[in-house]
Amino acid sequence: MTDRLIPLAKNLRKRATDTERLVWKHLRAKHFKGIKFRRQQPIGKYIVDFICFEKKLIIELDGGQHAMLSEKQKDIERNKWFEAQGYRVLRFWDDEVLMNTQGVLEVIRTYCFSHPPLSPLPSREGK
Repeated sequence: MTDRLIPLAKNLRKRATDTERLVWKHLRAKHFKGIKFRRQQPIGKYIVDFICFEKKLIIELDGGQHAMLSEKQKDIERNKWFEAQGYRVLRFWDDEVLMNTQGVLEVIRTYCFSHPPLSPLPSREGK
């Protein structure tokens, strides 16, 4: 499934929102405490805004459409799937990023250095 998402992810990188560009400015090229992040990365059947594989951390930036009940439910399902794969998910509202960039970066830094990665649930295959 990831193969078909690669062209979509590339397109999303080209059409980044102002908020995504702002966060990427701080996370790119290991500028963020030497930690490597990727942006618009396919994971399973999803594309995440930012991911650090080393820290098993996903960062999602949410615009106003995520306040709708249907989108909230999708976000909950996505988060559950990522957590089952051993990832932690941090979600920030776009306006929060724009109005308090340093505070958002501090939350990310705290998670990177004070929370060990989650272990994925054991596979049920073969049982």
